[in-house]
Amino acid sequence: MLRLVHEGGPQSRARLTAATGLNRSTVADLVTTLADAGLVVEREPDQTRRVGRPSPVVAASGDVVAFAVNPEVDAIEMAAVGLNGEVRARVREELDRLITPEEAAASVARTLREWRAGELAGLRVVGVGIAVPGLVRATDAVVRYAPHLGWRDASVGALVQEATGLPVAVGNDASLGAMAEHLFGAAVGHLDVVYLNGGASGIGGGLIVDGRLVGGSGGYAGEWGQNRPVILAPADRRAGEGVLEDEVSRSRLLGVLGLAAADDVALADALAAATDADVFEEVSRQRRILSPTLASAVNVLNPSAVVLGGFLSMILTHDADALVAAVRAQAMSDPVADVMILPAALGDDRLLIGAAEIAFASLLADPLAGTANTDA
Repeated sequence: MLRLVHEGGPQSRARLTAATGLNRSTVADLVTTLADAGLVVEREPDQTRRVGRPSPVVAASGDVVAFAVNPEVDAIEMAAVGLNGEVRARVREELDRLITPEEAAASVARTLREWRAGELAGLRVVGVGIAVPGLVRATDAVVRYAPHLGWRDASVGALVQEATGLPVAVGNDASLGAMAEHLFGAAVGHLDVVYLNGGASGIGGGLIVDGRLVGGSGGYAGEWGQNRPVILAPADRRAGEGVLEDEVSRSRLLGVLGLAAADDVALADALAAATDADVFEEVSRQRRILSPTLASAVNVLNPSAVVLGGFLSMILTHDADALVAAVRAQAMSDPVADVMILPAALGDDRLLIGAAEIAFASLLADPLAGTANTDA
């Protein structure tokens, strides 16, 4: 029941009764138990829109939060995300050099201490979720290799757990972005999804197949950026024998815009305001190289939706018709017929919301376990 209101938003008791197949008194007892534990809140429905006596609305509590972390090459972003999906606090700390796992753990612990004395005072923090741009081993959450961060066999989860005293979960950033967009964003309602994330570290991806996140045998599935790109026009090549993320690149967009650094919001604003022909040509060049990759994904996986996050969503929205037309021209007619190519709906919160989701996993699996040890 907690999962229903967490993933589906506020719902009436009547709707919860229908969704669970339980009787009304059992649902009422469960709601009371969850409310007593501080996990849900009940409120009266909007009386102006219903006839008769509507049942109370049950919502996940925003006072139960997960601490989400996304370390990148140019910044470390942290947020407190409520069980109701609300981002209660958020910070982006710019970096002038690569952050180490030990420094990341120290930054998390410091920020958490500050927020517990301020924005999160009195709230319950259930755990930490970390979205890492690299290969995260499924069996023990060790970062096997994050090439752009320079991390190899990094037990960042253990370091953060020691520094904070909280349970910690670690996952690949793009896979967590795929999960977040599937549960709460552009891919809601789609069972088969290809997600590509464009960040400062390059291009990663996530796969949703039949409604489930696919990690692969070791947890490393979705590394789209490390594949060799199809470049139809030799003049479009910039990186010699480089991989996709060397050609379709955030840093190349920053360069043509004359920006040394920018977060996603600033980059999107700069692209939208740009009038220089060099900017349009670079975006067009990257779109021409990205489209065969998307067409191959459509042919191989037959998704109902392809979702693009980060700077890739900006390439899409810069001229969506052109990218969609290019993908349709290069993919097989039947798999591409009904596919939707969509920008990520969660914006620059997508990876943090995904990181929060893995931090909430234990709570959602057993809502009443261990509550005495997780108070802020």
